Amino acid sequence: MPTALRPASPQLDARPLYRQVEEILLGRIVGGDWPPGHALPSEPELAAELGVSQGTVRKALTELELRHVIERRQGRGTTVSRHNSETARRHFFRLRDLSGSAVISRIIVVSCDEGRAEPWEAAALGIREGDPVHHLRRIRLLDGSPRIFERCTLSATLVPGFGVPPGEFAQELYVYLQQAHNVTIRRAEEDLSAAGADAETAEALGKPVGTPLLMVQRIAYDVANRAVEVRLSMIDTERHRYAVRLD
Repeated sequence: MPTALRPASPQLDARPLYRQVEEILLGRIVGGDWPPGHALPSEPELAAELGVSQGTVRKALTELELRHVIERRQGRGTTVSRHNSETARRHFFRLRDLSGSAVISRIIVVSCDEGRAEPWEAAALGIREGDPVHHLRRIRLLDGSPRIFERCTLSATLVPGFGVPPGEFAQELYVYLQQAHNVTIRRAEEDLSAAGADAETAEALGKPVGTPLLMVQRIAYDVANRAVEVRLSMIDTERHRYAVRLD
């Protein structure tokens, strides 16, 4: 059981007290003490354990809810957020058909190997060049045709022992990471540009080398704001479009 918090002291910690409570609760989630779907203690119980007011706990929980780390439902209490394929696609899969409707993809794993981080991978993941990583190659089929070729690189430090066999993979990657490795992806940053298909991509998509494609580079971060994955997606947009909603 962690040591009870004391009121913040300007000499020791200038952060608001609720931020310190938020960090402690997040640490339990990241550390696996509270896995996805786990029910959190009540606000009075947490307040008594940590030696703070119930209002401080409530504010810390509100911040975690805004970050989609926890879910609070009337009559059902507070639980650690859990991904499923539907929510993962809704938050992280942006491809739509030409009418604007969402599409469902089938995922085919081409290969999954251990490797060493190249300079661009190391920079994206915040690790050192040559550090161990996992390389995942996947094809997404839309309407039965290969439309997206994905090169995913995952930090071996954050996802040790990662591995999936070649062939069809029924789960979304982020659902699998949460269920198998207790790593919850919370947000992603993406850069979009145009690129011609290289030989590997052309073979995967059945297109001539040099075919114009949409290239999306994504860096995915977990609930502790650590870079877990960098991904290059090469997308054939002949029959689909990449949709981004700006609120």
